[in-house]
Amino acid sequence: MANITAADVNKLRKMTGAGMMDCKKALVEAEGDFEVAIDVLRKQGQKVAAKRADREASEGAVLAACNADNTRGTIINLNCETDFVAKNDSFVALASDILKVAVAHNPASLADLLALPFDDKMSINEKLVEQTGVIGEKLEISSFEVVEAPYVSFYIHAGNRLATLVGLNHTAEEAGKNVAMQAAAMSPIALKRDEVSQEAIDRELEVGKELARQEGKAEDMLEKIALGRLNKFFKESTLEEQEYIKDSKLSVSQYLKSVNKDLSLTAFRRVALQS
Repeated sequence: MANITAADVNKLRKMTGAGMMDCKKALVEAEGDFEVAIDVLRKQGQKVAAKRADREASEGAVLAACNADNTRGTIINLNCETDFVAKNDSFVALASDILKVAVAHNPASLADLLALPFDDKMSINEKLVEQTGVIGEKLEISSFEVVEAPYVSFYIHAGNRLATLVGLNHTAEEAGKNVAMQAAAMSPIALKRDEVSQEAIDRELEVGKELARQEGKAEDMLEKIALGRLNKFFKESTLEEQEYIKDSKLSVSQYLKSVNKDLSLTAFRRVALQS
């Protein structure tokens, strides 16, 4: 039987993040072989993951970052089961490390992200399985969003529960940050009115007609009234047309024009934990 020292246990703990007792048991089972011990902990994580597969993972950390020249921004939402884990520094560090991999490698999809190497020992997906065993909660990446543009800004709200990306057609650091905060605060559903889904438009028209009907308006006026309310909906719900939060006399689009007459939005993404 291999002589497992406290230093060995601590080394494995630093390598994997697993608890001291779990590390000691893994080293004993592996007869002191660290590579085998890591595999033991990974298998333990698979067992825990299988048991918790049907659990709801609605807490977590939503983080965003851009590449070095701010031409591509990425958001990930790493979920767990409890707020206690979500606020743990090691969990946030795990989310941050995964985000760094995403920014460095620019995967085309969530599946591609999960397949990327987390380190020289395992993929991101395997790391999540391993950490499920360490933490004891279901872990999953539920959102992976990317914006590419001549200039991209990001914003992470305090508490890591919400993040946004904003794409601009020209470099404008301060304006980009301001509009990224606008997208976080005002929760637009689309960049511009012609990007709002027909389903959402039809729903707003129907609601508008019913409200007008309840107010006693004539039937032949309902359509016109509903269209007027739809126009208000566009101004409240599309990022370009929203009132700019720092100057209500301007729309977001007008604010950008005040910075640079040629400045405009190209895209945005907003990811938030479910309340």
